[in-house]
Amino acid sequence: MLGSLPSFARLVAELSKLPGIGSKTAARLAFHLLRTSQRDVEALAAALLEMKSKVGFCSRCFHVAEAETCQICNDPARDSRRLCIVQEPQDLLAIERSHAYRGLYHVLHGALSPLDGIGPEDLKISQLLQRLETEQIDEILLATNFTVEGEATALYLAKLCKEKGLRVTRLAHGIPSGSDLEYIDAGTVQQAVAGRREL
Repeated sequence: MLGSLPSFARLVAELSKLPGIGSKTAARLAFHLLRTSQRDVEALAAALLEMKSKVGFCSRCFHVAEAETCQICNDPARDSRRLCIVQEPQDLLAIERSHAYRGLYHVLHGALSPLDGIGPEDLKISQLLQRLETEQIDEILLATNFTVEGEATALYLAKLCKEKGLRVTRLAHGIPSGSDLEYIDAGTVQQAVAGRREL
């Protein structure tokens, strides 16, 4: 059916390439854009083109930036002796929304995954090691995801950082606030018990 509408089919195919967008969602988005005003579609197209031409990655921390370095790296109010390591820029944004951390960041752009052929050379680890040599950093906060790949990455980085005599911390994890124990899976309870602290 869509084959008889090549421009529409092309849009659906392009939208389907986006992460988390299947063919049905892509078609739904395409129909929405078809009903949208010409001005709104042009504004969307212009925003996409502008983002692609102006936005890149910070040369220091590899977060998104419109200049050589990002706003966080350029902020003199930040604690430059603390470095939080995250997998993706989206993870950095999640920590920023919490307002709980005021140090600097380093974005790896992935996690170690030998099964997928992703090793240390595929991430921003060599750049991290260079930063540890040239910047005065006292604490490394490992904020990788709590997945098999994220945990493996955290252990690998912890070893490298401890060899340099740095204090290494890890995000706490366990039972979410407001949860009933009876509904929490065993793995999460196990992590919460292992990470218990004194009151």
